[in-house]
Amino acid sequence: MGRTRVAAALPDLQEAQIELLRTLDDHGPLGTLETARRLRVAPSTVSNLVRTMSAKGLVERHTSATDLRATELTVSTEARTLLHRYDKVGGAVLREALDTLPTAERRKLDQAMPALTALLAALSTGDK
Repeated sequence: MGRTRVAAALPDLQEAQIELLRTLDDHGPLGTLETARRLRVAPSTVSNLVRTMSAKGLVERHTSATDLRATELTVSTEARTLLHRYDKVGGAVLREALDTLPTAERRKLDQAMPALTALLAALSTGDK
């Protein structure tokens, strides 16, 4: 991630902050408790992240349309743009690194992809 940030002059966000942004971008708007469940962290951790990231203009809080006592979290337009930049530059960095590997090593990675995809699916099952 550090190489990606440097390559694109992206802000130095903590992994937890990026995970929060990705979760909200993929599944939001979400309440604090649901966000904490999806991230597998304590609600207080989400609150602390949101406080910091709201100040940076990356996360927005809105009153829930269905429960006026509840707050829903969403990513800002700026955060969504940052995520797309991270993905674009990260993909380029990964391609460059893959290109340095010998053909035999790249084939091994290709053969491992179905198993890695299944592993990712198994890890993500609890997110739904």
